[in-house]
This record gives sequence, structure tokens and C-alpha cells, in this order.
Amino acid sequence: MDFRMLGPLEILDGPCNVVPTAPKPRQVIALLLMRRNTLVQTSELIDELWESDPPASAMTTLQTYIYKLRKILTARNSEEILFTRPGGYTLAIPDRSVDLHRFETEAGEGKSLLKNGDAAGAAEALRRSLALWRGSALVDVVPGGLLSSYVTRLEEFRERTLDLRIEADLQLGRHQELISELKSLVLSRPLHENVHASLMIALHRSGRRHEALEVYQVLRRSMIDNLGLEPGKELRALHQALLSEATGGVLYERHQQPVLVEPDRGPVGHPEPEEPPVAAAPRPAAAPGVPAPAQLPPDIADFTGRESIVDQAPALLAGVGERDRPPTAPAVAVISGMPGVGKSALAVHMSHTVRPFFEGGQLYADLRGSTGRGTDPTEVLHGFLRALGVAESEIPADLEERSKLFRSTTVGRRLLILLDDVSSLADVRSLLPGDPECSVVITSRRRLHGLGGAWNVNLDAMDTAEGRELLARIIGSARVRRERNAANQLMETVGGHPLAVRCIGGRLSGSPGLTLSGLATQLNCSEKLLDELRLGELDVRSRYDFSYEGLGRVEQSVFRLLSILPPRRFTADSVVELLGSDSRSVEHLLQRFVDSHLINIVRWEDGGAHYEFPELTRVYARERLLDTLSGDGPEHEGIWPDRRRC
Repeated sequence: MDFRMLGPLEILDGPCNVVPTAPKPRQVIALLLMRRNTLVQTSELIDELWESDPPASAMTTLQTYIYKLRKILTARNSEEILFTRPGGYTLAIPDRSVDLHRFETEAGEGKSLLKNGDAAGAAEALRRSLALWRGSALVDVVPGGLLSSYVTRLEEFRERTLDLRIEADLQLGRHQELISELKSLVLSRPLHENVHASLMIALHRSGRRHEALEVYQVLRRSMIDNLGLEPGKELRALHQALLSEATGGVLYERHQQPVLVEPDRGPVGHPEPEEPPVAAAPRPAAAPGVPAPAQLPPDIADFTGRESIVDQAPALLAGVGERDRPPTAPAVAVISGMPGVGKSALAVHMSHTVRPFFEGGQLYADLRGSTGRGTDPTEVLHGFLRALGVAESEIPADLEERSKLFRSTTVGRRLLILLDDVSSLADVRSLLPGDPECSVVITSRRRLHGLGGAWNVNLDAMDTAEGRELLARIIGSARVRRERNAANQLMETVGGHPLAVRCIGGRLSGSPGLTLSGLATQLNCSEKLLDELRLGELDVRSRYDFSYEGLGRVEQSVFRLLSILPPRRFTADSVVELLGSDSRSVEHLLQRFVDSHLINIVRWEDGGAHYEFPELTRVYARERLLDTLSGDGPEHEGIWPDRRRC
């Protein structure tokens, strides 16, 4: 078996990758691999998985993960390689089976060869070591504190190895071939002095001394603006050596250390020169030293379920895995669903999962489309451009011009953009980036038809098991286990609605003496169920209010009347019979409700659709109908034409 950590986590048995797809077992096997052939303590694994807040079932859950991993590994090996030891576990595998060991060996050999003056051998060994990397280390594993420290160490080791390979290539006179690579590295490491020094040397040796001097000036401006510091002594000496060539000096470098040799005098030292004043040239639109934006809202600590969707995100949003051809347009995911179903929570969690792939940064905007007081895309673009380093004076006032500038600014950056609560495609089109390596995640209460090639996620309520797991994470698994049947009854009452489950969990958490069966009885006997599903800022009814108020008067009336149909499932014919209207108008309205996720199509049969009310949506519609009949809302009579005229 071949174990790979320098990129996506892989355990290859021939062509087959047997790494589990669930996030936490991936963390466990990644940490065991990182510490292969040594004891990993149980406490370290628990801290990695749950950090400072492990559940009461942490030990049992960890043992389950180990059991599943052992089954996977022993199915592929004749001998057991995952051992239980006193106080922890050991993964016993040969070093040669791990790409990290091969990288460390090749990199160490290259460093030694370079130190001994064999630049050609060093360049070859260092190039072999870097070729083992397939992306950022453990890029598809969501790390805890311990794994994060190991990943950081690996990435720093990779950078040092790359610096050594560049130094070897410079010693071999490959300066012209290095220029394009170094320019890319300067963009991704805007304050890294060694990379800038290497680019200056390569440009100078290629007869482009004026460009080398400009590289120094751009770096110096960035360091002063962002750090309040001047470049270091070695880089200043290199800059002075470049300037001094006009007096007849000759620049040469040894291990990237510049020395000025004047004719007939040999090497001379350089006194600390006074820096020439920075030319008062206009700043570029995107300042190189601006930190990559990281605007994603915090992830939810107890996020539960949706694993099949989250597992697809690295491939569909970040292009992890093989591609048939290079992308020509940004990847777009559209998450839509009924009010309170957890669209934003999923979008944020999914975005954090793929965040390591987007080194250019992450942008976020809440467009407030469901409130009727949407955020102007012009203002959103203003915030995005400022976050990307565009000067205020360079931002045009016009929406179309801002959109063009945004597309231009995003070229060459690998960005992830999260647009929350979008109401229409018109809001989205001006906010799409210009680089095909960027990705966009969109949430909306309506299906957004017309985005070609988008990954459309129609989010439904949780099933009973997912809802019960979320409840257990809020109130503790012990209470849920004691009253499993009552927990199932609660999930059925609210139809697995995630926001309703959080309301229930909040009430139970705040009332330790309240039993699950007692709350289930209380909810079932309530005349207004939605009154019971309100806790602080958690309010199921208010989420439906926004969607309801976005309907027209006729649509609101039909929506209310649908709640009186006897079964929860119904057809267009039964609605025609109820309303006394023509089938074309009814089907048009039902499709509008489907697009707004107020009703679902559950199956097609005999050429027609069968529809279903989600449980709490039906409760809300019935509540609105009763309010109307009691005089608290507009009357519905007279809004439909007489059947005889249809």
C-alpha cells in the first residue's frame, strides 16, 4: 500500500483509494500517518478531533473510528498494521511506503549536494522531492490543533526546499527559465525577501536591471505600508550593488549573497547606504502587500449531517482529482431550500472545508434577498475591491464598470466567494469573478435557473437520524439515548426541520428537568406549534414570513388554501377541483411554489406530478388560513375567475 499526505490524503491499494470519506476518521488516520511507527496517545487523538470540548461519548466514538480503520487496512494487508497499545495506538508501516519520507530523503540529499558544491545534482534531487507534492499537505482533511501544526511545519519545509532548488538553478545559470516562476511566487508571497532577491538576480542576469530595481521598490513600498519596516540588510545590499553597476562594478552572487567587485581592487564591502527616496509613482490598483481576504463567517461547531454534499465539495468546487480539461469558467454551487433548512450553515461549513485550496483568499457578502431589502451589488463590489487592495480613488461609481474591474482584479487569484441569501440571477452576474480557478457558493430560497454548469444543491429537511444526532450534540447524547422514541417523535413533529430542531434543543438544554417525551406531548397538544418553535433569535415563523410576503396576493391565497387538502400529498387535479380554476393556471402556481421550496415534487406518475407539503410549511400555511378566516388577513373569495369562463 502507498500512503500519501503531500496533497489530498490517499491510501492506495493499486489504483484504489481506500481512505474513508467521513471527516473525523480522515483526521485520525492522518495523525496516525504523521506519527507512524510511534505511539499516538488516546488523549492526543481526542484533542485533535474535538479540541477543548469532547463529548461524553468521545472514547467510544474514537474506538469506533479505530475499528473501522482497522477493517479497511486489514482487508488490504495480510498482516495487521494498526495496533492498540497501552494509552493509545500505533500505525506500523515502512517509511518507504509514505510520500512524506521520500520527500524528506530527497530534500536532505539535495541540500547536502548543494552545500558540497554539486549544484546540478542538488537541483535534480530537489526537483524530484518537490514533484512528490500534489497540492497543499492534507488539503482535503479538516485539521484540529495538532494536525494544523504538522501541516504548517510541512509547508514551511516545502518552501525552504523550493528556495534551495531556485538557488541551485541560479548557480547553474538558469536565470531566464526562472523568471516566470519567480514572478508567480512573488505574487503569492508578496513580503518574502528571498523570493524577491532571487527574482532581482534572475532579471539582472537576463539584462533587465531596470525591472530588478522595480521589484525592489515594489517590495519596499509593500513592507513600509503593511509592516512599517524596511527590507533586510542583505536585500538592501543587493539593491545597492545593482545601482552601483553604473560606476563600473560587476555584480556576482554566491548563495544569493551579492558582492560588488570593482576593477583591479577585488571585493569590497558596502557601507549601509541611505535609501533613495521612493518615486512618487501612482500605486497599482491591487497593492501587492495586501493580505489575502479571509471574510468567511465562523463555522458552526456542532454542524451535523449533509456529508454526501460536503464530500463532493473538494472535487466540484476546488477541482481536486483529475480533470478532463482545464476550466474556462469559475465553479459555481447554488444551495437552495425552504426557509430555515440550513442553507447558510451548509454553505459556510462547505466553504471552510475547501478553504485551504483558495490561497488567494475568501470573500463574503450577505445580499439579504429574502428580506425584501436586498444589498445593492454595487456596494458589495465596493467592499470586494477594497478587500483585494484596490485604492478608493480607483473604484468607479457605475455597477457595470465596477464589475469589469472586479473581474480584472480577480484574474491570477484563486478566490472563493460566498454570496448568501441571493434573490435573483441579476444580483449574481455582476459578482462573478474573472479567473476560472475561482469558485462561487450561492444560497437562495428560490431555485436560480439559468446559471449554466452550476452545481445545484436542493437542500431538504434532515432525516430522523440526522435530526436526532443534531439534538444529541445540543443536549448531550445520554438524554437522547434514554428517550430515543421520544426524540424520533419530536423529529416527526417538526419534519426534521433543522432550525426547529435547534429551537427544541435550546429549550431542552435550558431546562434539564424537561423530558423529551414531555416536550413531545406539549408540542403535539399546542394549538399554535410555531409559537413553541421560537427561542431568542431562533424563530421558525419569521423565516416563513419573508417567503410568504414575497408572494403575490393570488399566490398567498392559493398557498393558504392548499393546507386544507386532506392528505399531505396532492396532485394538480385535486388543486383544480379545490379552486375551481383551469389546470394551466394551477400548474403555473404550483411550479412557483416548487421553485420557492414551499412544496416539493415527490414523484411523477401517470404523466403528472405528485406534490407534498413539508411538515412545518403545511403548519404555517394552515395558520395563515385560520388568521384570514378569523379576519386577521385578506379574504380569498373572488380572486379566481368563474370556472365557466375558463
